[in-house]
Amino acid sequence: MFSSSVADAPQIREPLHAPVAHLIRGGVVEGIHYGSVVVLDTDGKVQLQIGDIEAAFYPRSALKPVQAVAMVRAGLPLDGELLSLAAASHSGEERHIAGVRRILGLAGLTEDHLRNVPDMPFDPVVRDTWVREGREPSRLAQNCSGKHAAMLYTCKLNGWSLDDYLDPAHPLQQAIAEIVEDLTGQRIAQVTVDGCGAPLFSVSLHGLARAGARITTAVDGTPEARVADAMRMYAETASGAGRDVAALMHAVPGLLAKDGFEGVQVAALPDGRAVAVKIADGASRARIPVTAAGLARAGVEPELLTEFTGEPLLGGGEPVGCVRAVRALDPVPLGACA
Repeated sequence: MFSSSVADAPQIREPLHAPVAHLIRGGVVEGIHYGSVVVLDTDGKVQLQIGDIEAAFYPRSALKPVQAVAMVRAGLPLDGELLSLAAASHSGEERHIAGVRRILGLAGLTEDHLRNVPDMPFDPVVRDTWVREGREPSRLAQNCSGKHAAMLYTCKLNGWSLDDYLDPAHPLQQAIAEIVEDLTGQRIAQVTVDGCGAPLFSVSLHGLARAGARITTAVDGTPEARVADAMRMYAETASGAGRDVAALMHAVPGLLAKDGFEGVQVAALPDGRAVAVKIADGASRARIPVTAAGLARAGVEPELLTEFTGEPLLGGGEPVGCVRAVRALDPVPLGACA
């Protein structure tokens, strides 16, 4: 299905994005979200593409399942909820923080060993509670703390140094880079620093979709399958209560989905069908409607996707429009729009 060879790195250029979603208010196109979308079929071939799916870009946290696979391949023994947390962009709920402490405890480490950036919880309700209680930003509460705790645990198991685990030249990051290239099927174009402080690898949108499909089609018991199973079973651990990406995994049987900052989304099914989305302006409001339309084009039953057509636009407190995928992606709209 997928070639085992690794292609050259994608070209670093200004992406040739195209319209992927319209902001409709009162039947008039009020705004346009540009971006790129790729839909893969069960053979890994491109079924549909809009925009620029081959330019180098940063997948942001949508790459976390790949990073988790790399750590499992390097000996990380987590499964279930804690493995889902290792691939999470969590909301900072108490259960997430408790899970991070459990991972650190298994490694014989503490919060002081983390090198991610201290932050308030991602979930606005949880964050407001922290503010009312006078709590300070925390490395544990930061949405990538599960990944960082798992990175430290992987280093401890392999006898690798801990203080510099975020250095791109560190054995851990070199091992992750190797798996990024393996699963995306292409060389890394550029390495920079993600918001949490970890190395961030630039691939193409096409490569991200390939990686998602490689993970979901893997044989049971493999690192890829273990990560996919954990994230699907514990979708709220990989995200948070009420998060759209968790709801999407619950709605579509077998779907693995991971979002990333700046309007990135990857979603893949066990038979290899996959969708990857990049919204050019980083708008999250267009991410899910465009992803849902891509999944419908991939053959997912539309009735499973109706709740993901986007939140309504309000006028005077009443719905007067919506964010809708462009007709080239969604010829028969999943939901009604004023």
